[in-house]
Parts: sequence; C-alpha cells; structure tokens
Amino acid sequence: MISIKVPPLGESIVEATIARWVKREGDTVAQGDTIVELETDKITVEVPALKAGTLVKRLHQEGDVVKVDDELGQIDETATAPAAKTAAAPATAAPAPAAAPASSAPAAAPAPTRASPAARRVAEDAGIDLATVSGRGRGGMVTKSDVIEAHGDGATAQATRTAPSALVAPPAPAPRPTTPSAEAQDRETRERMTTRRKRIAENLVQAQHATAHLTTFNEVDMSAVIGVRDRLKERVEKQHGVKLTFMPFFARAAALALNAYPVVNAQIDGDSIIYKHYVNLGIAVASDQGLVVPVIKDADGMGMIEFSRALSAVAARAREGKLTMDDLTGGTFTITNGGVFGSLISTPILNYPQVGILGLHKIQDRPIAVGGAVAIRPMMYIALSYDHRLVDGQQAVLFLVRVKELMEDPAAMLID
Repeated sequence: MISIKVPPLGESIVEATIARWVKREGDTVAQGDTIVELETDKITVEVPALKAGTLVKRLHQEGDVVKVDDELGQIDETATAPAAKTAAAPATAAPAPAAAPASSAPAAAPAPTRASPAARRVAEDAGIDLATVSGRGRGGMVTKSDVIEAHGDGATAQATRTAPSALVAPPAPAPRPTTPSAEAQDRETRERMTTRRKRIAENLVQAQHATAHLTTFNEVDMSAVIGVRDRLKERVEKQHGVKLTFMPFFARAAALALNAYPVVNAQIDGDSIIYKHYVNLGIAVASDQGLVVPVIKDADGMGMIEFSRALSAVAARAREGKLTMDDLTGGTFTITNGGVFGSLISTPILNYPQVGILGLHKIQDRPIAVGGAVAIRPMMYIALSYDHRLVDGQQAVLFLVRVKELMEDPAAMLID
C-alpha cells in the first residue's frame, strides 16, 4: 500500500481543509493524477498519486481539517484495471454464445456530482438530491447558493432543473411534511468557515491589535492620467498584448514615493527596523476563494508595460486558483482598489507585518476650484493606512502627497 499524505504546504502553513476528493474509493489512478484538493489560507494544493494503482481507502471527508504529513488515503499499486482479452478462440472451441442485446447491457454508472462541502451539507439538511441541481461554480461545481436556490424554489424548481424544456417534466416527489426545523432552515444557513476565511479573519484581527493603525486621505485629479491612457491604450494592446489600466501608473507612483519615504516600505522586527531597498508590491485581488494578495517582486525596477504583463499573469492565476506560495509571500507594501466595486472612500487595513497600504477608489466627476473658477474634473480619493508605531504622520502625509503629485503629472514619473 502507498500512503497519500498531506504534503508540505509552504511557509508557516501547518494545516489545510479537504476541499474536494477528485477520486473515489475503487477508482483506478495513473501516476500524477490528482487524488484530492486541499485548501489552505493562501492557495489550493492538488495532491497527486505517486504511483499508478487503485484508490482503496479515503481516511478523511471533504471539509475535514488535516495537518502536514497526515495520511489522507491509500493506493494499492498491485490492483489495476483488468486487461482486455484480445486472444482469438481456437478453431475447435465451441461457438461463443450470442452477445446480449444492447438494451440488456448494464447502464454505466453516472458520474458523481461535483459539489463544494458547504453545498453537500446544505443539500443533506434540506433533503435535496445534488444530481438535480445545476452547478454554476467553476467547472460546473454545485455551490451552496445553487442548493439554497433549489431549496427555496421547492420541488417545482427541482423538476424544472432536471427536465428539458421540450419534454414533459417528471412527476414531482411527494412533498415533505413541514416542521418548525425545516422552516427555520429556510431563514438561516450554517456553514463552517474555510481554512482560508479563518486565517484571513485572524490576520485582520492581528493587524488591528498589533499595530497603531491610522489612515490619512487625499484626492487626485485623474485628468492627466486618463488622457495619457486614452492616447496609449490601443497601441500598447496591439504592440505588447496587454491592457493598460490605471494600476501601473499607481504602482510606479507608489514605488517612487516609497523611494522618497523608505520608512513606509520598512518593517518592525522586535526592537529593530528593517529597511527594504526594493519594492515587492502586493496587489489585493478578489477571487472565488476570498481576498488574496499576490506579490509582484521588484516592482520598482519594472516599466509600466512589464508591470502590466506581470500583473495580468498573476491576476489570472488568482482567478483560476493556481497561485503558488512564491506568488503570495515576500511583500513589502500593498495596493488595494475598492474603486472597481464602486467604493468612494474607505480605510484599508494593513497587510501585517507591512506598515503601509495604499487604497484606491472610484473615479467620479466632481466640481473643484481650478485657477479661481469651478471646473468638473474626474477625481479619486486615495487613502494611506499606516502603522503609527513606525511611520510618523508627517511622513505618511508627504508620501500620499507625492503619489498625488506624480499622478497629476505623469510625465514626472519618466524623469524621477
């Protein structure tokens, strides 16, 4: 027997949650096939078969929390699929019996429904057959919200999901008796926190408790940057194959401001201060698994095209759940953009142990005074949250003012 164990999960990560068993007991697996997917607070880890064989035992269920080196299951490398018989029968052998009609052949077993652990729990509590629920998650996976929608719509919705519109729907199952507990389940749903969600919560609480958290604000007239981007975006996309967004401009401005005020890029270690002479820039990205902050290493040495390409690649890996530990570690400063969701102003929370995070917001036309007259300009509020234990208010304000100056005069970024 070959044991399937929880592999090393990366820097300071000691446990994971079983997100999905890809193989069932009795399945034949090839070397390298993914057996099970584990979810940590940072990434999803695929555990492969080290050798070909048959999965004979699964020792944990989806949703269980396991630790590094725990045994997940067992593969029998001596048990393989039976080989097909190809040898012809001798000429003297009795004639083989006629093949059974096709209609008498046993039907192939239906493929198991892919569903998240939360979806399975809700379906079991509500008495819903997951095979009748259409999955709208990644790769057709049934999510909790899919099950809740099916439960809320009742038996009619289940029949609608399973019957093609051109056919007569099968008879609905007998209604279940209404009980107080069933009614309560219509109003509330309980689900266990994922490992990632718990770790995010712990990190946010740690950031609040371990730092002297403060935020300063400013606003940026985006007219100049919008003009530059509108002139260049088509050419950049044609020549370099990347979309020119506003993020590379802010990344460049932040890197130059960090060079001017390096304490915002530093870190507290006990009673010492570590100054980083490089900028590993974390960019907060929303994904199906929650907020992640992939890091673009040495962003201060990149041009805007190179940064755009790196950002596009890491954002794609985040959306597909393919981030590596290297993508998520080593950051020195973070940018988060709530403006893409419509946020007008917010106070971003520090990505501990970093001491600074820049928050971007929605661009909105507002009347402002320009040369003694009122003008309508595309304005954005920007915010810097910082650890006041290390960063003084003066340095924080001047850092944010420097970002504002560079964004309002983007040509200055070329000569600074």
